[in-house]
Amino acid sequence: MSEQRAPQTVRWLFADQLGPHFLDHPDQRAVLVESTRVFARRTVHRRKAHLVLSAVRHRAAELGDRAVHVRAGTYREGLALAAEQLTEGERAAGLSVSDPTSYAARRFVRSLSGQHDDDVERSGASARLPLQVLPARGWAVTQEEFAHWAGRRGQPGQKRLLMEDFYREVRRHHHLLLEADGEPLGGRRNYDHENREPAPGGGTLQEAAGVPEPWWPREDEVDAQVREDLDRMERDEGVRFVGEDGPRRFAVTRREALHVLVDFLEHRLEAFGTYEDAMLAQDRWMAHSLMSVPLNLGLVHPLEVVQRAEARHREHGARLASTEGFVRQVVGWREWVWHLYWHFGEEYGALNELGATEPVPEWFADLDARGEVRAACLSDVLGQVREEGWVHHIPRLMVLGGYALARGWSPQEMTSWFQTRFVDGYAWVMAANVVGMSQHADGGMMATKPYWSGGAYIDKMSDYCGRCPYDPKKRLGEDACPFTGGYWAFAARHEERLAANPRTSRAVSGLHRLRDADAVVAQEADRGSSAP
Repeated sequence: MSEQRAPQTVRWLFADQLGPHFLDHPDQRAVLVESTRVFARRTVHRRKAHLVLSAVRHRAAELGDRAVHVRAGTYREGLALAAEQLTEGERAAGLSVSDPTSYAARRFVRSLSGQHDDDVERSGASARLPLQVLPARGWAVTQEEFAHWAGRRGQPGQKRLLMEDFYREVRRHHHLLLEADGEPLGGRRNYDHENREPAPGGGTLQEAAGVPEPWWPREDEVDAQVREDLDRMERDEGVRFVGEDGPRRFAVTRREALHVLVDFLEHRLEAFGTYEDAMLAQDRWMAHSLMSVPLNLGLVHPLEVVQRAEARHREHGARLASTEGFVRQVVGWREWVWHLYWHFGEEYGALNELGATEPVPEWFADLDARGEVRAACLSDVLGQVREEGWVHHIPRLMVLGGYALARGWSPQEMTSWFQTRFVDGYAWVMAANVVGMSQHADGGMMATKPYWSGGAYIDKMSDYCGRCPYDPKKRLGEDACPFTGGYWAFAARHEERLAANPRTSRAVSGLHRLRDADAVVAQEADRGSSAP
């Protein structure tokens, strides 16, 4: 796919536009701005702040003299300082920027075009530095292509927008996992039924299946300076972070990202699909790729990632079901969530079809920093988020999201929580994932049913329940599982809506068969939003 070029401009790079594909040519000059007030506006995870600053600074160091790297209170102030460091010819040509990844950032860059900037005037630089906004980069499908596809699906007689249909179109367009005649490798397009096995015994995947621990990046002097700066922000500038500091786990350079990818493809792709939905208390990484951060920082292109995965299958015989499951995550689900963020519009984030208005409680917001939670799965998952700023998709959806859904917590507060507590959290990532998939606040635009479960699902897919003071089989009593009780309380609260949906009507039928349904509902109302 051709991308619009503006070779005479200086490229302004946001902190999630750090790969080579965001420049038109290797010698293009670039501006990178660190805004110190970003961390003052919202409480974010310490690990996330570290990753963003480390990635920007590493990219500036890689670019050397081609980079204009400035630190300022705001982006406007930073651009003013950057303009002072450009030549007269560069200022005349102006800046270009790939369209940013949030509505707020897009409004900001458009506000700069052709408008006076007091910060620039105060700096003595040109008050009208030209700015050209280019189409977004770093995706397998452009926004225009998605809009065309979605428009065709919206015609009379056509089906609703479905991720599966979109994913197949992406594979067709880029000839991924297809034979020469266009038919899918192995004769099937979807291997979900061969993936997603329950957690194995043994404590870790290394013990159970010989899957080694991931390769970890090595911190350097850039990371040391970032850590000092974050400490200073907390000590002297009133900035508050949540979560714990610790060794940097995720790639912040392209070299590191490619190393992580190769390590995954060689050592863990084989087992990835089989255990992608499983949870083990002693193995938080399982066989996952850990590529969400470098992908979301823009260090690698998603097509590059899936093409390498396909090559691993074709050339080395990696399990096809695992390969397809990974390709589906990267250019299926991830790409789908990105495009729905723009297709649904900014107002999508405010939807609340289930009328969930309870605030996110402090113990959850602070990641159970005081150890109040007794439920083994929730305690462990919050602990992982506190320590790493990351858990894989099933703890996010079924443990964290499922608990919030059952309790009726505000989907907007949950969206903000996920965005700020996770190292790979961005506005575009969390809108559809939380409002739609996790909290079902869109009433079914994203998914045909709410994703909530009782303790039985967690017991099946993890090893948590054996050491938990709650019994996943019990819905009533002191040792009743809060997920099991919460399951029935949610069904009772939304009985009419669930009964009208063929995919959830069985839950309502089951509710009607419970002799103790009223007692369960009362128990969960008493439990409320207290730490379970």
